[in-house]
Amino acid sequence: MFEDLERLSKALKTCLNIGREEIVLVLCDDRSEEVARIIEDACRNICEEVLFMRMKPRAHNSEELPSPVARAMILSDVVLAPTTKSISHTKARKLACKHGTRVASMPGFTKEMLPTLYVDYWRVKKISEKLAEMLTMAKKVRIVTDKGTDVVLNVEGRRGLADTGILRKFGDFGNLPAGEAYIAPLEGKSYGKIVFDGSFAEVGLLKNELEIFVENGKTVKIKGYGEEILKNKLVGYGSYVAEFGIGTNPNAKVMGKVLVDEKVLGTVHIAFGTNFTFGGRIHANIHLDGVIMNPTVYIDDELVMENGRFKIEIY
Repeated sequence: MFEDLERLSKALKTCLNIGREEIVLVLCDDRSEEVARIIEDACRNICEEVLFMRMKPRAHNSEELPSPVARAMILSDVVLAPTTKSISHTKARKLACKHGTRVASMPGFTKEMLPTLYVDYWRVKKISEKLAEMLTMAKKVRIVTDKGTDVVLNVEGRRGLADTGILRKFGDFGNLPAGEAYIAPLEGKSYGKIVFDGSFAEVGLLKNELEIFVENGKTVKIKGYGEEILKNKLVGYGSYVAEFGIGTNPNAKVMGKVLVDEKVLGTVHIAFGTNFTFGGRIHANIHLDGVIMNPTVYIDDELVMENGRFKIEIY
């Protein structure tokens, strides 16, 4: 039996405000059933009706879900989805939220990640919302690192969003573990060189740097660790810069799982592929994030972060 079940139940109750009479759906696949069963047990401490669905693993992030799963999501009050691949940017997830379902997407979640859920969510919320507001007001973001990153993202007119872990309202959606402020850059407007040195989706921990060169908002060259894996994925609409995000979770540590890694306080991430679900216009069958360590970040002309340390008051 999982020893921290009560602690996990408390975290899920804080995040999702699950009511005793609500219906919770725990969605997993053949590769994620073990941790999904722990989450199921934690939910049973909170409410009386917990459904469990296991499906075939999706081939890639954002692949659509079977129609019975999509219907079950709509009919549930809360969905927790510790699936191998992300359901975040699927039509099924978006439609469920439109009908009022509160959805926590947990792609690649494992037992080792459980401690990242035990965080002060109200603190994470405050940091994330402040940064999201800054992104909303911004025209451009520039990221620079000692390893060679120098990229400019045009975000004018786009809305910054906060992934706070507080998913208590009608149709709320986010990740668990939580902790980021993010935005969809304007299509075709990003340019520069990005050196990823933390982790990258489909690749894992980066043992050496991965360089991606961007022109007119899309990938034009890939070089370094993970190149062979990514060269056939970051193509077509999947080559476009889709997201910029700033990690805000002080409990998260880089471990080679992007779900956690992109939340690490003091890191930033840039994703490629689909972004229509959070303010962009790209419809692709992938969404792949990469994490950058110790970044220096300028929002417009303001120095927000220097070598991974905030230069503004965030608490």
